Amino acid sequence: MKNLFFTLLSFFVITITQAQILDPVKWKTSVEQKSDTEFLLKFDATIQKDWHFFSQFTPDGGSLPTVFIFNDTKGNYQLIGKTTESKYKKVYSEIFEVDEYMFEGSAQFSQLVKVTNPALKSIKVEVEYQACLEQCIQQFKNFEFQLPGRESVLNTTQKEDTIPVVKDDIQEKLDNKLVKAKSDKADKKEEQKGLWTIFIIAFFSGFAALLTPCVFPMIPMTVSFFTKQSKDRAKGIKNAIIYGISIIVIYVALGSAITGIFGADSLNELSTSVAFNVIFFALLVFFAASFLGAFEIVLPNSWANKVDRQADRGGIIGIFFMALALAIVSFSCTGPIVGTLIVEAASKGGIAPIVGMLGFSSAIALPFMLFALFPGWMNSLPKSGGWLNTVKVSLGFLELALAFKFLSKADLVSQAHLLEREVFLAIWIAVFLAWVLYLFGKISLPHDSPLTHISTGRLFMGLFVLSFTIYLIPGLWGAPLKLISGFPPPLYYSESPYGIGNTGEGDLLKDTKIISHGLQTFTDYEKGLKYAKSINKPILLDFTGHGCENCRKMEDYVWSDPKVLSILKDELVLISLYVDDKEALDEKDIYVSPTTGKRIKTIGNKWSDFQITKYETNSQPQYLILDTNGNTISDGSTSYDPDIKKYEKWLRNGISNFKK
Repeated sequence: MKNLFFTLLSFFVITITQAQILDPVKWKTSVEQKSDTEFLLKFDATIQKDWHFFSQFTPDGGSLPTVFIFNDTKGNYQLIGKTTESKYKKVYSEIFEVDEYMFEGSAQFSQLVKVTNPALKSIKVEVEYQACLEQCIQQFKNFEFQLPGRESVLNTTQKEDTIPVVKDDIQEKLDNKLVKAKSDKADKKEEQKGLWTIFIIAFFSGFAALLTPCVFPMIPMTVSFFTKQSKDRAKGIKNAIIYGISIIVIYVALGSAITGIFGADSLNELSTSVAFNVIFFALLVFFAASFLGAFEIVLPNSWANKVDRQADRGGIIGIFFMALALAIVSFSCTGPIVGTLIVEAASKGGIAPIVGMLGFSSAIALPFMLFALFPGWMNSLPKSGGWLNTVKVSLGFLELALAFKFLSKADLVSQAHLLEREVFLAIWIAVFLAWVLYLFGKISLPHDSPLTHISTGRLFMGLFVLSFTIYLIPGLWGAPLKLISGFPPPLYYSESPYGIGNTGEGDLLKDTKIISHGLQTFTDYEKGLKYAKSINKPILLDFTGHGCENCRKMEDYVWSDPKVLSILKDELVLISLYVDDKEALDEKDIYVSPTTGKRIKTIGNKWSDFQITKYETNSQPQYLILDTNGNTISDGSTSYDPDIKKYEKWLRNGISNFKK
């Protein structure tokens, strides 16, 4: 009896740990009667910790939106207005390069309907949505609302019209374990990482601003003023520190004002606006022209005079106005940098403009405070000269290159295909090549001093920029250019996705399509299996989705590795099953899944049901290696993991098992 107990217990544990049918969103529905004919259908979603799914209105080009389907072909009721939803969170996707609108924790939806058939007792609704953590799953839920007063019901709250594979309490425990293993507050970490990135970039931008002709000469003058005009050294150090803090306060106040005026959410929303990005493109080109010597951007002299008079008041107030005077006088050099930082930070939304200005102002303020503490260090400062204008012009070239990132984003959002990948890279190559020629002294610009020779530092900088320019060139023929991932348009947004002069169709196999890196894949399981059997090669089965962000990451960062790509092209037959494919099945092929009880109506439904039924999971990406009979021969399946060596080893083990 004891052995039987442990045998049953072991079977129970194994069953739980092997079942991986994820269901991170729990739904409850209810009906509120508004009048004799009008009813409010309510959907309440509870989302597991760290998971999220997407709004109905999430922009095109990213993850899949939630869709409510009201199948009333007989005119039994009318929808009044659109389905409303609770407030969503906006998060920028680096992979899809668009904002995504998502729900975390919980979400509420409601739809007002007017019943036109007095005999109608219930309304059926289907909900489709994509839930994601580090993996994404395509979900389909069916609900039936019993209308109050039309049928005797004890409770108007309905449950999901699906047949669960695992009981809710067991499933919830399983899901919690999987979630904990996959991620620990992943979204918060990403947000913190993003803010730190902005701070670091802004800090180095502030350091670059220090090396411009408007700011650098002010350092020894200002520090000398505090150390020599103060009664004692301690007083001078104190005043210099107050001066530095005042600089930080002024710029952080600017960032706070931008955030306060527009609002964090509005800034995020504007970042995907075509008009917003075109305006910022024009603004950055304007700033670049200023740095390149076309004109000077200066604030009215009256502002500087008024602030200068306030600086004569002395004390903390006087020091603050001295800092403000520096900000105004140096605006011709710092203004374009500050403007660019605010534009870039605004595109991230939230408190990014404040963090950006904190980083920038800290770099500006730090030297004034440090040189007051250690005045002897000023003796090691290089003398002002023509090199300061070289720094300023170099920043102009960087501004010009960055401007096209915003124009590219506007083109991507509008899908105008005016600035595709090749055009973008050609522009960048031209800009950076012009910068190289400038650094090597082959071209000169206004405000440049006569150049008899170039310094060692300028030579090294020129070689660095030249190397980067050469690195960009293979991108015209389809190289991924991982170093600048996120700046140019994606590989598929291209005049020639398969490389210049290559249509990708010369050796295209029947029933396949071309995807990333020129790979050919079958999108039908049976056809791919038949082909693999005919040439006696193992299969890489890829459960994926058009809106699967981590699928794209694996393709961009892992499949692009030469060793991995060689294996995929030469040693395996690739079958990619898109679980979010919306193409409808023929009427004769529609069925009800014996596993989930759901009605399978689309190709995506079919592959999702296949994945759930055969492999007991519904997350993407999922990869398996199969033999020609469809049996799994890999060491289990694998999902999202950017470890290239680990993925290559997993592929080779599967191929080795096939050859045994």
